[in-house]
Formats: sequence, C-alpha cells, structure tokens
Amino acid sequence: MANLIDNTKSKSTDTAPHPIAPDAKAVNGPLNRELFEAKKKLYPKRVAGNFRNFKWVSMLLLLGFYYIGPWIRWDRGPTSPNQAILVDFEHGRFYFFFIEIWPQELYYIAGLLIMSAFALFLVTASVGRAWCGYACPQTVWVDLFIAVEHFIEGGRNARIRLDRAPWSVRKLFLRLVKHSIWLLIALLTGGAWIFYFMDAPTLFSQLIHFEAATVAYGTIIFFVLTTYTFGGHLREQVCTYMCPWPRIQAVMMDVDSLVVTYHEQRGEPRMSVKKRQKAIAAGEAYGDCVDCNMCVVVCPMGIDIRDGIQLECITCGLCIDACNDVSDKLKQPRGLISYDTINNENIRQQNPTATHAQGIRWPWHNYRNYVYLGLFLLVGFIMVYSLNTRDRFAINALHDRNPLYVQLADGSIRNSFEIKLLNMQGKSRQFVIYTQGLENSSLTTSNSKPGETRLIVSIDPDRVKAFRAFVNVPKANLPNSRQTDFKIIAEEINGDETAVYEAKFHTPQKVK
Repeated sequence: MANLIDNTKSKSTDTAPHPIAPDAKAVNGPLNRELFEAKKKLYPKRVAGNFRNFKWVSMLLLLGFYYIGPWIRWDRGPTSPNQAILVDFEHGRFYFFFIEIWPQELYYIAGLLIMSAFALFLVTASVGRAWCGYACPQTVWVDLFIAVEHFIEGGRNARIRLDRAPWSVRKLFLRLVKHSIWLLIALLTGGAWIFYFMDAPTLFSQLIHFEAATVAYGTIIFFVLTTYTFGGHLREQVCTYMCPWPRIQAVMMDVDSLVVTYHEQRGEPRMSVKKRQKAIAAGEAYGDCVDCNMCVVVCPMGIDIRDGIQLECITCGLCIDACNDVSDKLKQPRGLISYDTINNENIRQQNPTATHAQGIRWPWHNYRNYVYLGLFLLVGFIMVYSLNTRDRFAINALHDRNPLYVQLADGSIRNSFEIKLLNMQGKSRQFVIYTQGLENSSLTTSNSKPGETRLIVSIDPDRVKAFRAFVNVPKANLPNSRQTDFKIIAEEINGDETAVYEAKFHTPQKVK
C-alpha cells in the first residue's frame, strides 16, 4: 500500500485566498528519494495560469483526436473502406484520409518515423522536455485521471483528509465513483485503440454482441489494465523509473535548451512574508521567494524546482503558474520561476539586467537546431514529392524454376512466368502487356488465340491480379547466351502509366 505523505499542515482549502503550505516537501526529488522505496502518494494542487490552460487545450485536442479518430468517415469509393484512419491488416493497407499505403510502400511509414524523430530532437534541443510536459500519453492520461480525482474528491487538502479519514459510507461512495470513472476511461482507451484496426461501427457491434475476435477482447483488457494502473496509481513513477526517454533527452539538451528555471540570484535568500518584514526592518538582505512551497504542491512529479534542474522535471510549467500567482498577490514582478536556458541563467548570475548585447540569446539560435530543422524539412519534402509522383500500378513476374525452359516441337523455346499486376487506384483499369528485348518474341496465356503476341488485361479497383503467362521465342531468333535480359512492359490503355519488370530468358545452347 502506498505511504500517504501530507505535504502540508495548513488547514486551509484550495479555495482559500492564500493557500500556502509552509512545510511542503518534494517527496520525489533526488534529495528525498531512495533508489528503491515504496511509492509516496502525491496530491497535486489545482493551479490556474497560462501553462495550465495550454495543458488543458493540449489534453482536449489529443484525447479528442484519439477517441474520435476511428469514427471519422472518408469516402474512397465503393471498393475501399470509408474510415478516415485505418490500419487494415486483413487487406494489407494503411489509410490516412486521402493517403493510402500498400505493404510494398512501408518506406513511407519509415520516413514518417524519421520525421517524427527529427521533430522530437528539434523540440528537445530547443525547448527541453516539452513533449513530456504537454503531449506524452502518460502525461495526458495522468492529467485526465487527476482531473477526475479533483472533481470527485475535491482539492488537494480535501483529498488528504479523505485518505486519512476512517472508512465511511461517504468515503466508500467517493472511491467507488472515482475508480469506476477511471475504469470507464481505461475501457474507452482500449476500445478506441482497436477501432483503428477495423471498421469502427462494425467492430463495435461485434464487441457488444460478443462476436468479435478473441484478440480484440484481449487487447481491450490489456489497455484497461495498463491505463488504469499507469494513470491512476503509478503516475510519476512511470516517468521516473520506467521511461527511458528522460535519459535520452538529457543527451540532446545543452546549455542553450529551455528548462524550467528558478532564478536563484533573485529569489535568495528565501524567507516567509513575516521574516521578510523583519529583515526589511533590520536592513537585512532578502529575496523574492517567500518560501510558500506552492511550486512544490502543484508539481505532478513531486519535486522542488528550487533544488535545480532534475531528471524528474517534465517542464510542464505548472510551478511557473503557481509562482506567478503568488507574485501577483504580493505585488512582485513575475518570472521568479520561468523557462530559461542554463547559459542565460549563468549570465544573469553575474549581471541580473543582462540583455541580448551581453550574451542573452533565444534557445533556437543554435546550429544543431538548424541541422534538425533542415533534416526534418528535407525528409518532409522527399515524402511529399514521392507521394505526389508515386506510381499507382506495379508489375511483378516470377520465373518458373523447374523447368527453366521448355523446347517446343517447332524448336522454339518457352519460359513460364507467374505475373502479378497491382492496381492501386479505386477504379478498374486496362493494360496491354508485351515483351521488349527478345526478337520476335510473344507473350501469351493458355487462353491466347493463335498469332497473338501481347496480352490485354483488366484489373479491378484496389486489387492484385495474378495469372500464368508464357514468353516464346522462335528457333530462328534464339539468343546465343543461356541467359538473356529482357523487359515485360505493361502500359495503361486509357491512361499514361507504365510499369516495367526486368526479367531473364533462359535457353539451352544455340539450337541448330
């Protein structure tokens, strides 16, 4: 069972005009955490401000897209699914609105992953762990679970009192409601995920009538368990212990990367409001930090940003909102805690009023960031150009291995091929197929009429057509070599698309 840590002795509620917790403790900070220990439960306090609002918007957009995405319709004609986003394993397709990816085009997925990596590198190098603070699924779902917890059980102090209170009908009711909503969110999360892999309305009907595949129910159960556990219980421990990304990001950050920074030269020596009044009366030095610990109690990771840069910090900016709120109440300038770079902070240690002329610079003015941006744009340009110019038709020919060739009664040589034609458009198409590079050769099937030297083939929309074909070369025109390169060409009859397959024609020694 998790140990309950009361980070405050204040009896005020979250709606009090000045809810300051004088003895709050950063239970997850490196100074107060052993390598292996029981989880210490956090009670993040609700805070208002620009960064909190940005997190609300980010959460709503990401969750909205995730849950609604499988239900968006996109008309692709009668032969293709009308789900806008679909990973169709059954037919080997990936659909994303107007983009359709076939199995042989998986390099586009690789290109998308490379673009995502460069984008993440750029964001990390310039604005630090913004991904962790605003867009990581763990952060987004934990935010949602905490919002439910706050709505059901009340603010931070109310949740602490409820945890400490003996079991009662009210406590049991609140816990049942909270965990029921958490499980419902987890169920919707698992359901939404599998809807991306099959037509959502069809799969939903199968699920509620218990007609879906076992793997569908198994996937939902897996997501219910992981979402409920990670979002409702483990929370910050996933980021601290389980996730490798904080360690990876540390390699990509430097002294010019934005991090949440406590401006020590301005805040120290920290002291309470009462002690500050005494210091003013005595003519002693004091800092802007009133040691209210609001930056600690709002932190979802349970750290104290005043201890310096820490691996646990996800740079969500909630401590900035809390500090600015206290500064406004005390009629002090904002920015005691802010996004800044280590380089800028070091300069301000020597010159608190330093400007750009004295070395202060924006984080994205870094050669490495320009390299990341350039690579991102380059890969993006290649992807867009390739998607706009890619062929929507392909041909493949598999040569028979046994026998490699057959000598007919008239002395001509025949090679057999298994030809596959791939029509990647949502309409029927007709092609003429012939050979090039073999003198007086013909391309026929078992149904060809005498004298025909080429094939006319029709292909249904979004389909692969496979058939057996024969390449025949008369005795008088046989090549001298045992193996001769030639081409099988397919030209669209009512279009301008052409596909070429380079093959080899096998013969014995020159027939005399």
